[in-house]
Amino acid sequence: MASNGSTIIEVRGLAKRFDDVQAVASVDFDVREGELFGFLGPNGAGKTTTINMLTGLARPDAGTIHIAGLDCSKDTKAAQHLIGVVPDESNLYPELTGFENLCFCGALYGLGKEDRQARARELLDRFGLADAANRRFAGYSKGMKRKLTIAAGIIHLPPILFLDEPTTGIDVASARQIRQFVADLNAGGSDVSATSNGTTILLTTHYIEEAERLCGRVAFIVKGRIVRTDTVENLMRQTEGRHVMQFAVPGDAAGLSEAIAAEFRNLSCQAKGAEGIRVESSEPVRVGPLVRFLEDRGAEVFEARKIRPSLEEVFVEITGIEAGAMKQEKVKKGGGG
Repeated sequence: MASNGSTIIEVRGLAKRFDDVQAVASVDFDVREGELFGFLGPNGAGKTTTINMLTGLARPDAGTIHIAGLDCSKDTKAAQHLIGVVPDESNLYPELTGFENLCFCGALYGLGKEDRQARARELLDRFGLADAANRRFAGYSKGMKRKLTIAAGIIHLPPILFLDEPTTGIDVASARQIRQFVADLNAGGSDVSATSNGTTILLTTHYIEEAERLCGRVAFIVKGRIVRTDTVENLMRQTEGRHVMQFAVPGDAAGLSEAIAAEFRNLSCQAKGAEGIRVESSEPVRVGPLVRFLEDRGAEVFEARKIRPSLEEVFVEITGIEAGAMKQEKVKKGGGG
């Protein structure tokens, strides 16, 4: 959703150190009212630490935080009635049922009994969890737990929501449902958001395609520093005029890539491991001559397909971090950055 332009979150000079590690280093950014703003970076980049400082779970070493005009640097609880928080790991109670967890969270936010029970039932139905309402949270699948954790974070209809890695480690169907819900929440509507103007959302993710699909603006964060903040539309302009083909070729992809680059001077070639060879040009790539060239060298071309340039291309260029490395790191460490 397009924001209305007024700043609702303002962060200046935010910094946090843990022993010898500078987790966040002099971070500046703004989030506009009604915006879906993405924090994109690898595990350990400082995403979760930043959210923890914005939501009062961690105290910054330096810098200022203003949310809806309130100075949260001096009073960490000043804006807590305005925000919802969905942490990267569930904070709900395993011994309580789904319904009981939501009602308990509603009570913490000051909702009356009838209101919190009605809201709990509404959210359970919205997330497809109505049949599991009376089951203990401990027995939920990972996807179900994630959906209930999000429901708990918005039971009080907050105008601002902090979402930390909402789709990490869950099944594809649950991830798709959560992404659609996040988009609906940001777009507005009486059934999911506080106002028709939509919920302001700050989303952290290491999934580049998720940021591209959901966010209006993104900040690339690496090693505690923001290296670029811009709209997805502006970032994608960097890929204009590029024509990319991917050739699935078994064997010596590196050697074949070098041979193509030597023969076809107008092409940029790169071996992509098991994926084969990536060829890029400022003009449409002629597939026929390339396939014949490879076959003349004894290579069997299984597939030649056009690649649509994406936000991943821009992210890799700006940060030097491959998207695949981000995903492997996240799976291996299993935590948020």
